[in-house]
Amino acid sequence: MTINETFAHYSNLFIALALVAYAVAFFAYCAEWAFGSRSRLGAKAAAVGHQAAAPAVERVLETAGGGSSGVTVLTRIADEQEEPTIAGSSLRAEAIGRFAVMATVIGFALHAAGVLFRGLAAHRVPWANMYEFSCAAALAMAFAYVVLLATRRRVRWLGLPVTFIVLLTLGLAYTVLYTDAEELVPALHSYWLYIHVTAAVLSTGAFGVATVATVLYLLKSASEEGKLPRLSGALERVPSSGALDRTAYRVIAFIFPLWTFAVIAGAIWAEKAWGRYWGWDPKETWSFIVWVIYAAYLHARATHGWKGRAAAWIALAAFACVMFNYFGVNTLLTGKHSYAGL
Repeated sequence: MTINETFAHYSNLFIALALVAYAVAFFAYCAEWAFGSRSRLGAKAAAVGHQAAAPAVERVLETAGGGSSGVTVLTRIADEQEEPTIAGSSLRAEAIGRFAVMATVIGFALHAAGVLFRGLAAHRVPWANMYEFSCAAALAMAFAYVVLLATRRRVRWLGLPVTFIVLLTLGLAYTVLYTDAEELVPALHSYWLYIHVTAAVLSTGAFGVATVATVLYLLKSASEEGKLPRLSGALERVPSSGALDRTAYRVIAFIFPLWTFAVIAGAIWAEKAWGRYWGWDPKETWSFIVWVIYAAYLHARATHGWKGRAAAWIALAAFACVMFNYFGVNTLLTGKHSYAGL
């Protein structure tokens, strides 16, 4: 089929508009952080102090019946309190934060339209080269953040780093990686393109969100130890290091089965396309390396109770391999998966 140039033009237009909307959202999040007061949790802790916390703990334990049930209740209460309000008591910052969320949602809608029209223009799924995969992966990350906004309270603190990464990824795709819409190479003519690559795109976006939480965890834990005094004020607006560590773990644990499925689906597709399930192609090898490192991360946390910095560095190493699997393998190495389009 011939390329629909009109839809291709609309795709480029929507992506450009999405970049503008994400940029507006990013600067609005920056303004919210700048104008917002200290989080309610931080302000309360500073005003009341540790001595006032003990009677409250005893009352909650008595109400919950003490014992392990009391600990469970305390944990849930702590989780809720650790989710800060970035705007604090500032109505102006709260209004700016709501505007940032609205701009993010608008950017996501325009972004989705751009990806959709790219697929309609080429009469196929819109993730067959580096430009398209970058757009789709950035969309998956934005989607993960929007879902968190809809399902959890007070996760707006993720908006600043998420919009920055989405804006950076989409901007690089639009300015550096861009290629015109074109037909698929013969090896990609398969329904497995829908299955395998979709799973990889969604996994990459979710791993990106987990990495944001991991980096913030490392910064927050260092701040709690007094090692980053210049960032202590800003980092009061994010949850505690423990909450950030749990967030990263839960996202990785949730999405890891999908990455596993992506690797398996790729092997099945390879057998149909090339007559073998596994050939140690660079893309296959690095996808497996990513799987091994994330599996080690989850195994260490589940069996040895690893938390904190040791686990965080493993997660960061895994995501570094995700990035090399995408950029490095596609641009520096050659193999059967050389469909970068550059």
